[in-house]
Amino acid sequence: MPEIKQSPLRPPPDHPLLGKYEIGKLLGCGAFAKVYHARDVRNGQSVAIKIINKNKIPLNANSMSNIKREISIMKKLNHPNIVKLFEVLASKTRIYFVMEFIKGGELFAKIAKHGRFSEDLSRKCFQQLISAVSYCHARGIYHRDLKPENILLDENGEIKVSDFGLSAVTEQIRQDGLLHTLCGTPSYVAPEIISRRGYNGAKIDIWSCGVVLFVLSAGYLPFNDSNLMVMYQKICKGQFKYPRRMSSDLRKFLSKLLCTNPIKRITIDEIKSQSWFKKGYIDVRFYDDKVEENNNVGKSLINAFDLISFSSGLDLSALFNDKCNSMEDSERLVVAETSPERIIEKVEELMKEENGRNSCVRLKKMKEYGVELQGQFGKFSIVLEVYQLADKLLLVEAKRIAGEAIHFDELWKKKIKPIILGQLSTNQQGIPVASELSGGGD
Repeated sequence: MPEIKQSPLRPPPDHPLLGKYEIGKLLGCGAFAKVYHARDVRNGQSVAIKIINKNKIPLNANSMSNIKREISIMKKLNHPNIVKLFEVLASKTRIYFVMEFIKGGELFAKIAKHGRFSEDLSRKCFQQLISAVSYCHARGIYHRDLKPENILLDENGEIKVSDFGLSAVTEQIRQDGLLHTLCGTPSYVAPEIISRRGYNGAKIDIWSCGVVLFVLSAGYLPFNDSNLMVMYQKICKGQFKYPRRMSSDLRKFLSKLLCTNPIKRITIDEIKSQSWFKKGYIDVRFYDDKVEENNNVGKSLINAFDLISFSSGLDLSALFNDKCNSMEDSERLVVAETSPERIIEKVEELMKEENGRNSCVRLKKMKEYGVELQGQFGKFSIVLEVYQLADKLLLVEAKRIAGEAIHFDELWKKKIKPIILGQLSTNQQGIPVASELSGGGD
């Protein structure tokens, strides 16, 4: 009997991932990630885990930024028609997205197997898609890669938008008020992306939604050609043919969605007012109505590292820093599940101990939950600040303000950080959290 080789991304079946998840069958794979079905050993819940191999990610700032942005965005999305991100875990070489498992699979597979949908079913799916997209746009998030492959169906036939890897946020908009990154899937991209004029994120999502609706109701793409340039010409000119069986109302509606002029293209609010769209439509109440609290994705330091809050006690900053072994980097972050007062108390105890060893290290309290540490003869200065992420969940940031990196390394890496990580010595399963990173297990 031939030996069964274990995937390097997949832990052994009798060894739950980080003590939490039993990995099942492979659901899909990409250039540097694979998605598996998994079971939460704590409650038996089915989840999908996207495992990203850090070693295969292109070594450029954009790749890392995209991953951090995707996590930050997905954490803030809480809508019935968007795949939910539960938590993010990590080892030295892997990043794990633990997400809602959608049993029905991709919308693309459903169309490929059964053909076009009825107009009523197409309308129902499209209404849910617009509800999800409207929710994202209200929070300054633009998907930029909407297509049937990125739309899942649950067991009840409800859609779930997934894969926010190419998403953009309002902070990426340039001074001309437009986005400029060329991205998307050729058959679904809007004309203004092809023409490289810069584009409005909301308008290109609406175009892609129009292509999706056409595919749902026709069973094939409106713009398709084996020659990519010919297909792009068709997109820019808006050249496509409606199937004979398509109703005139749907044709009129699609013409507004697939308008090549983004200024004249229909808006989300206008879509919701159209008679074809409104038939049987029940407006979904968003899971959270505090748009203003979620409309600042990526603005603050905490948002940029929101992923850490799902992995209490794990220092994930090294996963996104190719120079993670060098203490020349002036910032370090770590998460602990404790109170701010407890962190300060532990640091004060350390300073007393250091001073007891004739070390001239002084602690000076700053702000509400911050301290400044000054070394002997003023050779170095460290600012240690504590941010409250959630109830008893803290993000601790250390900055080297002055002095040599070696002193920063000695005090922060070897003394202060271990104390902070010691606040979470074990996770819920009794497994040492610190060893999950240091052990190098995947």
